[in-house]
Amino acid sequence: MATEPLLHAVHVAAEPEEVFEYFTRPEAIVRWMGDYAVLDPRPDGEFTVDINGVPVRGRYLEVDPPSRLVISWGHAGSELLPPGASTVEVTFTREEGGTTVRVVHRHLPEHEARQHALGWPHFLERLVLAGAGHDPGPDPWAAGD
Repeated sequence: MATEPLLHAVHVAAEPEEVFEYFTRPEAIVRWMGDYAVLDPRPDGEFTVDINGVPVRGRYLEVDPPSRLVISWGHAGSELLPPGASTVEVTFTREEGGTTVRVVHRHLPEHEARQHALGWPHFLERLVLAGAGHDPGPDPWAAGD
């Protein structure tokens, strides 16, 4: 059974055009989330990111640079959350001093919702650093890989 959507927002000290690329360029996304990515940011384009051993697989459903993305999301090999089972909507709103990034993750089963409720804030704080031109350093959650 799907839970209520997860909502997380952060402020990044960069323009929307710059922050948008952290969700559409492989070398940019792995600076803050994951260690491998293949991204084809166009409708029905591939969204592949390996995040600390979790193979996230999906498709870009909507691409409206630099203001909005909708991505299908799931885990390769998972029966609980197969590829495309949930959706992630990301909006980029220009605000004074940068961009507000708002992530809404929908259609997550309860167990996955609990995990993603911890994961999104963790990774978005890393995006805040990367987007502002800082090195977030190695992901502490990746220790032991």
